[in-house]
Amino acid sequence: MRQRPFVLSSDPHAPFPPAGSAMRDPDGLLAIGGDLSLPRLLNAYRHGIFPWFSPGQPPLWWSPDPRMVFRTDAVRLSSRFRRELKKNVWQVRADTCFEQVITACAQASRPGQSGTWITSGMRQAYIDLHRSGHAHSVEVFDGDRLVGGIYGVAIGRMFFGESMFSGCPGGSKIALAALAARLHDWGWPLIDAQVENPHLHSLGGCLMARATFLEQVAGLVDEPSLDGAWTARFGLFPAAALSQAPVP
Repeated sequence: MRQRPFVLSSDPHAPFPPAGSAMRDPDGLLAIGGDLSLPRLLNAYRHGIFPWFSPGQPPLWWSPDPRMVFRTDAVRLSSRFRRELKKNVWQVRADTCFEQVITACAQASRPGQSGTWITSGMRQAYIDLHRSGHAHSVEVFDGDRLVGGIYGVAIGRMFFGESMFSGCPGGSKIALAALAARLHDWGWPLIDAQVENPHLHSLGGCLMARATFLEQVAGLVDEPSLDGAWTARFGLFPAAALSQAPVP
């Protein structure tokens, strides 16, 4: 394990060090510096690396061990929540309001956090990824009102989740479960959730050794991609349909 993070060059095409060489303390810190350009971000995700840093810091690049992931056939909704969904009239869509979703994620209040890591520069970088067809949002609507969502990066058959929010109770759970259901239908096995927390565990997230994660990602990112907007392919997904999903 590295004793200090690797310093990235200014060349956005420069390679990262192997993700397996990340520091143990703090867990997963691999590199520092560089930028949030499109080629650097795509290179990072392809190798199981993601940016995460606070305002005023240079970009910090991470690959923790173990990694939190969701298997797309194993997102868990409680029995009570599933019963409530039977009468739910919300609809789930994709890529109809990416900028609203990432802004809502940046503004969401989170336990133990006084601010947001989704800075203006980070927000613009993912908007650029979205416009290039590599970042996607899944959005939950109550009529015309956005009530939940999730966004992330897709490469090959791998989805790297970044953040989600609830504008109304249950909004983020529905966004995650609907995303997982669609990805499972498309033959995508995993959603990266990066770092573990109790909420993700409660929804079925599990820990995967970094070496296993990197091995699986290496194969999945080389599969044919679904670049461009997912709106038509995703279609309209009724939230109520999640009440009938198999219990993992």
